[in-house]
Amino acid sequence: MISDSIKLGSERAPHRSLLKADGLTDSQIAKPLIGIVNSYNEIAPGHSGLNQIARAVKDGVLSGGGTPLEFNTIGICDGIAMGHEGMKYSLASREIIADSVECMVQAHRFDGLVFIPNCDKIVPGMLMAAARLNIPSIFISGGPMLSDGGRDLNSVFEAVGRYKAGNCTDEELAEIEDSSCPGCGSCSGMFTANSMNCLCEALGIALPGNGTVPAVFAKRLRLAKTAGERVVQLVRDDVKPLDILTEAAFRNAITVDMALGCSTNSVLHLAAIANEAGLEFNLKMINEISEKTPNLCKLAPAGIHHMQDLEKAGGVYSVIGELSKTELLNTGALTVTGKTIGENLEDLKQNGFYEHCDEYLAKVGRERTDIIRSFDHPIGSNGTIAILRGNLAPQGSVVKHSAVPKEMHEAILTARPFDCEEDALKAVIEKKIQPGDAVIIRYEGPKGSGMPEMFYTTEAISSDEELGKSIALITDGRFSGASKGPAIGHVSPEAAQGGPIALVEEGDLIEVSIKNRILRIIGVKGERKSEEEIDEILATRKQAWVPKEKKYKSGALKLFSEHAVSPMLGGYME
Repeated sequence: MISDSIKLGSERAPHRSLLKADGLTDSQIAKPLIGIVNSYNEIAPGHSGLNQIARAVKDGVLSGGGTPLEFNTIGICDGIAMGHEGMKYSLASREIIADSVECMVQAHRFDGLVFIPNCDKIVPGMLMAAARLNIPSIFISGGPMLSDGGRDLNSVFEAVGRYKAGNCTDEELAEIEDSSCPGCGSCSGMFTANSMNCLCEALGIALPGNGTVPAVFAKRLRLAKTAGERVVQLVRDDVKPLDILTEAAFRNAITVDMALGCSTNSVLHLAAIANEAGLEFNLKMINEISEKTPNLCKLAPAGIHHMQDLEKAGGVYSVIGELSKTELLNTGALTVTGKTIGENLEDLKQNGFYEHCDEYLAKVGRERTDIIRSFDHPIGSNGTIAILRGNLAPQGSVVKHSAVPKEMHEAILTARPFDCEEDALKAVIEKKIQPGDAVIIRYEGPKGSGMPEMFYTTEAISSDEELGKSIALITDGRFSGASKGPAIGHVSPEAAQGGPIALVEEGDLIEVSIKNRILRIIGVKGERKSEEEIDEILATRKQAWVPKEKKYKSGALKLFSEHAVSPMLGGYME
């Protein structure tokens, strides 16, 4: 065992003495030492219930014949960090989580790990650590929050917009504020946290149910106990993350992502995790998979359903079941159950899981296809995410095209560049943005500002019915999984690196073609130019371009901005 290096032989007597100071007995020390990586804290609702999950995991580890030893990581709530300087720390925290886990595990020589994440950057940060360390590991999230009456966190943001417009009273706003987030768990729509927890199932690194069983259900605790038992067997069988996180697993994750309608942030995170796994993350693969994969779900913010609805309809594996009817999924990919995706699916069928789901839904007058469409009758014939390229985004950009109004799928727009989100938001609020504009928000990428989310600006645009159907928002920053509307993010190279987005001027003509996967500059001051002329103009502007003074002179954001790669490469630190 890995832990033999701290517990075997006379020269390790001091190490054993310290372990005994923790209260461990000789028999406990002799067993596999399992690190319980808990991201519990008392401020993030997605994490405030994780001590219960950790206790259940420990019970499972003990039952399986291991010795559980818990330590913690940080965990930022993007909702609380939204709209102020704190949002710039969100993506950077992913790297801190991965690094801190690496430090703890390498220093203390654990034999196996159970990761307990829940919210946006904690899941990918821990996945990066698991791939980097490559010792037997399993993931068990804290589970999603319930939705009360169809409301979620977005309901509060939307109410604020109505309030400012004079269409919502103080009493109505207070009632929505009090009821939209009814308890612990990751926010109840298919936002980034739930996207990544669902994709853990598709990757094979978590048990079926990880992404959808609500935080407050006893079933979540039972799942945690099973994860604890299972990790001890993974140690005995020497099954490691890189046995599971293969190229096939990432293709499966992207395919499930397209069918579920996950957050655009999943592209950012999957690229970073693949890098830690030593795999090439080819962006062409995303468009190829998107063109073949039907969109089967329309959960909030795109639709009315929430995570509890997806769970009642059979969860992620019900979606996998539909996708497995074709060759879109590699059902032979290994998972932490010790079985393949296909074998897990067959076990669920044999155990009558889906019949139980259908019986429940029938009682409430619904069918599974209300929530998860059949492969033959999808919501859309293509996946929900597309990669756009062109002279404005040579390395690519990402758009959740299922959330873009059809009027904006093919458009030629007038550039309105802003060097920070605050200025762009002010222009939208003050009605200085007109139909047909392309709002360009730059210097908000990893090197420029830590890559914060542009959520308030997307909300301001989408709340204006006319603007929401007639303009595009283009940025080297990113968007919340709760964002909707004509939003194109992760434009690479970013402005701080001198990417073309830094060279856009007022009045340039911007072509957006989702069908052809194009994002490019096609004119200057309202006049169309040839491709060769545009190249010459951009080259001239690049010669005159002066890099902006770096924003961060100390601390975590200084380190992150100095070492982060482009958004479309994953925004990780190299």
